[in-house]
Amino acid sequence: MDWSSALSIIVGILLVIGLPLALRKRKKVGPQKSEEFCQHLQKIGIKAYLVQMRDNREKIGQTRSSGEKSMGIIELKDRNIDSINVTGVTSQYGTHYFINYLVRNPNMVEKRKLKKTRLVSRKSSRLWGKVVAIEWKGDESLSKSLDFDYGLENKLLRSELKDLTASISIFPEPKHEYARIRTAYFLPSSEAFETIGMIARHVKSW
Repeated sequence: MDWSSALSIIVGILLVIGLPLALRKRKKVGPQKSEEFCQHLQKIGIKAYLVQMRDNREKIGQTRSSGEKSMGIIELKDRNIDSINVTGVTSQYGTHYFINYLVRNPNMVEKRKLKKTRLVSRKSSRLWGKVVAIEWKGDESLSKSLDFDYGLENKLLRSELKDLTASISIFPEPKHEYARIRTAYFLPSSEAFETIGMIARHVKSW
């Protein structure tokens, strides 16, 4: 047996052994993300707990085209944010995780024409600049409400909230009577979480 044949056999064996282990590890990582997020919220004083059973809220914002999959629902108490859906999108480059802060709004019915709204920030310089201005773009009513909240603006302009300012999108989900505030996955400080709660207050009356 020549060296190239032996190498092919070794690679084949490694693939047979390694692929199931890699898939098993990937399955474990998702739920761990939701547990990690829930435990972090509890540490910063938020009343939060994982929903143990399958829940319809897992379907909010889930479409075949989005490729997002729920990793678990976290229930909150006494907040404008009803619950949190930790989601993941898997591609050939790995899995990217997101946080969907779910805000219940019974006024959100399908006949209302609501638009996706997102935070747009302007930096002092393109690459490493500090965020110097923000603006909400999308649904006219919600954007105006958010733009005129100067307390929210001041919080978002603080440099320590850069993880939050980098990516906030608000999606109406009238089919479910919910809206979701979507950010990249990161563990928020108590101030960042309070800021998301301020956004949720506007979304609740949208």
